[in-house]
Amino acid sequence: MPEPRFLVVRLGALGDIVHTFPAVSALRETFPNAEIIWITHPRWKFLVETSTLASQVWTTETRSLPSLRKTIDDLRGPSWDASIDYQGLWKSAALPFFGGIQRRIGFSSKTIREFGVPLLYTDKVDCATIHIADQNGELSQRAGSHNPVAPFTLQVPQADGNEIRDHLQKLNLDRYVILSPGGGWRSKCWPPERFGQLSQLLWDSLGLRCVVNCGPGEEDLALAIRECSGDADPVPYNGSLGPLMALLRNASCIVGGDTGPLHLAIALGTPAVALFGPTDPARNGPYRSDTIVLRAPGIVTTHSRNDQTHPSMLQIQVPEVFDAVRRRLGVSA
Repeated sequence: MPEPRFLVVRLGALGDIVHTFPAVSALRETFPNAEIIWITHPRWKFLVETSTLASQVWTTETRSLPSLRKTIDDLRGPSWDASIDYQGLWKSAALPFFGGIQRRIGFSSKTIREFGVPLLYTDKVDCATIHIADQNGELSQRAGSHNPVAPFTLQVPQADGNEIRDHLQKLNLDRYVILSPGGGWRSKCWPPERFGQLSQLLWDSLGLRCVVNCGPGEEDLALAIRECSGDADPVPYNGSLGPLMALLRNASCIVGGDTGPLHLAIALGTPAVALFGPTDPARNGPYRSDTIVLRAPGIVTTHSRNDQTHPSMLQIQVPEVFDAVRRRLGVSA
């Protein structure tokens, strides 16, 4: 009997892809010789490849009609046992549908936020679990995996590790804490001024400098943190994904909100302190780790995107974050 052939669709983004890895790993665990084709956005091809879970990684740009046409044409050629849409959006569900894949597995309307998307699936899964990684695992089980999730490892290229090592040596940085102040939408971000105060505390109390990781368009956050850090002298970093993975893997700890670099760091085994407010850590938080999660009690979950800091994030105070970092570092009070 020939090995099965699966199409996996998860276009982005960083944290969401990390939360898809356990489910695809379970698929790979059950079908070690299966051909698993993963479709993602070109920006995340490298990340998916570092998991070594996919036989091939295809990319598509959903805002480009020629790119979509090529992807759909490629899908129409070979036969597939099933497609699994871990994203649950019209743009992801449409690819296997128009690609002519007969069995299309996805979330039911109970889980999906975009109205009507399940119409494009043949198998609509009603999820019984809460965390998105576990929900992804339920899709894998519908495709035939024995377990919903399985462990995975990410491979950081040696060249990227060497690049970061040399970079840190020039800065005379041995041990450091990464601050990840961004988060896609600012309402779920802790104020940069408080990150700055935390940087000062870590330097004064523990002699630890911070590296501030900011993505494109977040340079103002790094500047605001630096201005509020006194003489702690945090180091800004805005590099490509491979060196970033090396930087995260070697950090003593990372502090961040519900953001891709936080979830990536946790997947790489880095101790973490996660700051949550409007989004629910039970669904989107660190997955099966000993990360310390700080969230004020009684917060009503919302996914409303706006540029103002959500009041729940303001309830998280600098001293309690510092204390959480100290505990993750194993330093007594």
